[in-house]
Amino acid sequence: MILNAFTLGLGFGKIKHVKSFKEGCFYMIHSDVIRGHLETIILKLILEKDMYGYEISKCIKERTNEQFVIKEASLYSIVQRLEKKGLISSYMGVKTHGGKRRYYKITALGKAYYNEKIVEWHNLREILEMLLEESK
Repeated sequence: MILNAFTLGLGFGKIKHVKSFKEGCFYMIHSDVIRGHLETIILKLILEKDMYGYEISKCIKERTNEQFVIKEASLYSIVQRLEKKGLISSYMGVKTHGGKRRYYKITALGKAYYNEKIVEWHNLREILEMLLEESK
């Protein structure tokens, strides 16, 4: 059993269950951990190719081996914010089985913003590793 603030009854907000495939046990992850990176994650996926909302959601779920599933309301809130900032644009795609889909495409400003966020993420990762790794 893994002890943390949640199991000790200290509960610090929303906690998500994430299954570790290495050890077959459950870890508790605070929902705020990934929230600050969702814009960058969505921009990365749209940078690879234009996508519609459900496709973005499905891609996140598949790439994380279902360890993270973005809520539909969160996804569309973020997409609207990105579009309002001019980081992505949208267009209606060709009609398919279920009807027309709204696709999202990254803009030049969105690519520049994404590149800045990646540098920021690398810096953050280095700082966290320095602070949180066990002393040797």
